[in-house]
Amino acid sequence: MHFGIDLGTTNSLISVFRDGKAELVPNALGDVLTPSVVALQNGQLVVGAAARRIAIAEPSMAAAVFKRGMGTDRAFRLGSKDFGAPELSAMILGALKADAEAHLGVEVREAVVSVPAYFNELQRKAVRSAGALAGLHISRLINEPTAAALAYGLHEREAEGRVLVIDLGGGTFDISLLEMFDGVIEVRASSGDAFLGGEDFTESLAKYMAAQWAVDPHDTELRPILLDLAERTKRKLTQETKASVSTTLNGAEKTLEITRERFDEITAPLITRLNAPLDRALNDTTTSPEEIGRIILVGGATRMPGIRNWVTRKLRQFPTVGLDPDHVVALGAAVQAGLIANDAGLEDMVMTDVAAFTLGVETSVLAGTNIRSGYFTPLIERNSVIPTSRSEQFHAMELGQTEVVFRIFQGESPLVRNNLYLGEVKVPVPRNMNEREGVTVRFTYDVSGLLEVDVKANSTGKTANLVIDKLAGEMSKADIAVALKKMAGLKTHPRDEAENIYLRSRIEAAYAMAHGEARTWVAGLLVQFDTAVEAQDKHALKALRPDLHKALDAFEAGHVN
Repeated sequence: MHFGIDLGTTNSLISVFRDGKAELVPNALGDVLTPSVVALQNGQLVVGAAARRIAIAEPSMAAAVFKRGMGTDRAFRLGSKDFGAPELSAMILGALKADAEAHLGVEVREAVVSVPAYFNELQRKAVRSAGALAGLHISRLINEPTAAALAYGLHEREAEGRVLVIDLGGGTFDISLLEMFDGVIEVRASSGDAFLGGEDFTESLAKYMAAQWAVDPHDTELRPILLDLAERTKRKLTQETKASVSTTLNGAEKTLEITRERFDEITAPLITRLNAPLDRALNDTTTSPEEIGRIILVGGATRMPGIRNWVTRKLRQFPTVGLDPDHVVALGAAVQAGLIANDAGLEDMVMTDVAAFTLGVETSVLAGTNIRSGYFTPLIERNSVIPTSRSEQFHAMELGQTEVVFRIFQGESPLVRNNLYLGEVKVPVPRNMNEREGVTVRFTYDVSGLLEVDVKANSTGKTANLVIDKLAGEMSKADIAVALKKMAGLKTHPRDEAENIYLRSRIEAAYAMAHGEARTWVAGLLVQFDTAVEAQDKHALKALRPDLHKALDAFEAGHVN
């Protein structure tokens, strides 16, 4: 079996390619979407829907949106423990792995994992580290819009023409322009914003609510409640033209009515940020809106009417509504896994991709008698078809120089200080007082978006390879061993208790939101549930759970309707 994983900012999914098709694998709660949230409860690790509920009631014990910390040294605190984004992502990957193994009865050893097309080198390495921590071998990283195109390519094999994939997930925004013909899917250009997604729309709405109610949006106790209300209001406004919100904050009743029009005004600056990546992708391929045959929307955030209206206004055509935007990336990742394994059901499909960023080295120039450094010289231009290998000839700057150092960068600025530093490689050269020694640099960029750099001294043939030490987000074998030891000290809630953990955390989150008589009522639900758990009567508990969920649904609907 061939597995694909969508490691998302808000939700994550695992899928399998078998019997000629990709299918999603449900988790312990029977849902294919696993919230990308991790929490600690009574010293035990909780992942997914229950963790999201714990985040509302006990925000200091939970972490979310940590995908944005990939490729950085940012720490996320759970209680008294600090974790890096790769460690938390590994917990999500581990939960998905366990779900697939329980559902399918087979061991999951390797998978294709999707990443935003605009993830840089450091962020991609962090995803690989997360996979290693979860006991997974990541056979390939696939760009999310590319995965979506693969899912559509399998679903509609006869489709042809130029396709624009607009992927707005929970935390990232990607644009990919593709050509589809005769089973071939060829990516022509990719662009995006790694720090723009549906979570930002939720955040903007939460800040607006806080301003209307004169409360601090950064208050550690109130913030999770505001974000939860904002998220549910955002979803409501996707279906309805207005939403009424009510809650209790700091002991006071708060109400607010928000129209879809007002929501669009609040989030207008975010909509404006969508323009630059789209324009860049179209300009790089000299494509006009009229030349686009079809627009595919990917990511749950594209359900917002404001996004769909922007697409229609900007490109002068309506987007395709086909596969579920929340599911399509995971399905495409499984298709890619099938392609890697040469699955017979995919014999007529071919996929190519491009580099999202320009890759190059720092160079210096002679200005009179002065040497000016800090300039960026590209070797692999953005939107080059990958895998690719490019070489360039350089020379030492001075006579008698015995070593040449190349600093590697990723980005689009002519000055390296504005680009992303990836590392450096050094090669020794003979001391030559007659001429400046020549050096050949070769960049090799693979389909997972990972870079290898080789440097050769022309006169001696001596070579050196890129060695990147202690990059933020990258973990050595020793780092992984330490992290595994730390994670092993945390007990994970048994998978077969997931339904009870989720329900109890949901009751506790409702209690945190309630006030007065409503809080007494929620406390009564908790007593009912705890009594049934302590009685250890699985049949009675199974019968009680739907009633409690129904009561909580009604309670939550009363806060956003």
